[in-house]
Amino acid sequence: MKVCLIGDGLVSLTLANVLIQKDLFVDIYSVKKNNFNDQSRTLGISKSNIDFFNNEIMNIEKILWNIQKIKIFTDKNNKKELLKFDNKSNQIFSIIRNNQLQKMLFDRLKRSKFVKFIGNLNVKKNHYKLVINSDPTHPIIKKYFYRKIEKNYSSFAYTTTILHEKIKNNTAYQNFTKNGPIAFLPVSDCETSIVYSLKSLDKKNNLEMNSLVEKYNPIYSIKKINSWSSFRLRSSSLRNYYKGNILAFGDLLHKIHPLAGQGFNMSLRDIKLLSDLIDEKINLGLDLDESICHEFQKKSQSKNFIFLSGIDWVYELFNIESKINSNLLKKSINIIGSNKVVNGFLQKFADSGIRY
Repeated sequence: MKVCLIGDGLVSLTLANVLIQKDLFVDIYSVKKNNFNDQSRTLGISKSNIDFFNNEIMNIEKILWNIQKIKIFTDKNNKKELLKFDNKSNQIFSIIRNNQLQKMLFDRLKRSKFVKFIGNLNVKKNHYKLVINSDPTHPIIKKYFYRKIEKNYSSFAYTTTILHEKIKNNTAYQNFTKNGPIAFLPVSDCETSIVYSLKSLDKKNNLEMNSLVEKYNPIYSIKKINSWSSFRLRSSSLRNYYKGNILAFGDLLHKIHPLAGQGFNMSLRDIKLLSDLIDEKINLGLDLDESICHEFQKKSQSKNFIFLSGIDWVYELFNIESKINSNLLKKSINIIGSNKVVNGFLQKFADSGIRY
């Protein structure tokens, strides 16, 4: 059986590596060339998704940097953490460079007899049992997948990495500033990734962004700040996941605010679900067809929407906290965060998503 994947981004390459282990032939359509040089983009991967990656796809331990603590601050109280998550015995999540993971996945696919890379976008959907699209620029999007719930944050996400003096670097920091959340995400003992979701209609230049890093720098003795990359921030949820045997996937299904680093984690949970549905078909000796798309939407759409809404609620909650003069909200968050049961629930929510 043959499956078509449109797009060769991180989600598509990950899914392809899952499919070839089922002895499925995969055609990957893309006109873009892979670029493995950008080191400014990093991903946070939850522990449960790391276990899934290592056990079901490939072992990625050698390119992970484990995070054992998360400290959350606000502009009004940037010396004492508002919330803290701590797991001294194990990692809460791990940081990985986009380009390193993408190259590992790509190299494995290039060696596989089950994979063919096709350098055009002219997909003949009738040639495939299943067509899965994660390319937001493909014409299929405008034709079938244009209805969605969307929110514009009127913000840009800025990303870079800083080089600093060597430290024990296993704590992530997030500060909900009055202009948006800034996260410091360790990559090694002497390098840390930064993501700043800055409310602004105009792009900032490197010097302006560097000064903001210096202002909110929690602990680092900075040697160098690398160049910045940026992109507009929107969240969205697709109303219909599929049309016939064509399934939208990745960010096309759900685009989420990066403050919690959950975008790729949501897609990994989608990949696991889709993999299980395909296994059911194969084990029963049935063809892959559009019923997989229907079952996938039925089992994932409501969970994805609730999870996306939860992250947006967190963003708006801290947005309010940064604006009001009262300390009532701060005290309430402190009380909630210090409760072991609630703290544990929040960690499980971030690790595994919605379960019911």
